[in-house]
Amino acid sequence: MSRIGKLPVAVPSGVQVKIDGHKVSVKGQRGELVREFHPEIEIKLEDGKIVVTRPSDSSTHRALHGTTRALLNNMVTGVSKGFAKVLQIEGVGYRATMEGVNLVFYLGYSHPIKVEPPAGIKFVADEKAKTVTIEGYDRELVGQITANLRKLRPPEPYKGKGVMYQGERIRRKAGKAGKVA
Repeated sequence: MSRIGKLPVAVPSGVQVKIDGHKVSVKGQRGELVREFHPEIEIKLEDGKIVVTRPSDSSTHRALHGTTRALLNNMVTGVSKGFAKVLQIEGVGYRATMEGVNLVFYLGYSHPIKVEPPAGIKFVADEKAKTVTIEGYDRELVGQITANLRKLRPPEPYKGKGVMYQGERIRRKAGKAGKVA
C-alpha cells in the first residue's frame, strides 16, 4: 500500500470538509478550496480525518492514491495555515516595491513591471533585504505565481543577477579568459 496514501489527513478545528461524491470542498479561516478528484478513488470523512482508499492494486490506482491524499492534505493545510514562497532579487539597481496591493519590479528593463495579485494571493516586498514573499492558501497558485515572477528576469550564470528562489544555488560559469601572449 502507498506510504503516503494510507495516512489519514487530520482536519484541524475551524476547518470544514464537505465531500459530495468525488467533489471535495474545504473551508477554513483563510478561504475555501474546491476540487474534483478521480471517480475511482474513494474519499471518506471518518472521526475528523479524511481517509483515501483505492479499489485495486493496479499502477494507475496506486499513483492516484498517493496523489489524491497529498492534494487533500495541501487543501486542508492551505485553508488553515497557508503557504508562502520567498523570491530574492540580486543585481545593482534591481528591486521590488509595493504600490498599494500591486508589486512593482525594477529589473534593468527600460520600464517598471507592475504585477497585480490574483484572488487569494498577497505580496509582501522587503526593500532592504531585496526579497518578495508570495502568500496564499492555494499551494499550486502560490507556486505558479512565484515561477511566473522568477521568469521576469531569471538568474544568469555569469554574474548571478536576477530573480531567484530563496536558498536557490545558481551554478556559476567562468567568464572569458584573458589573452595569453
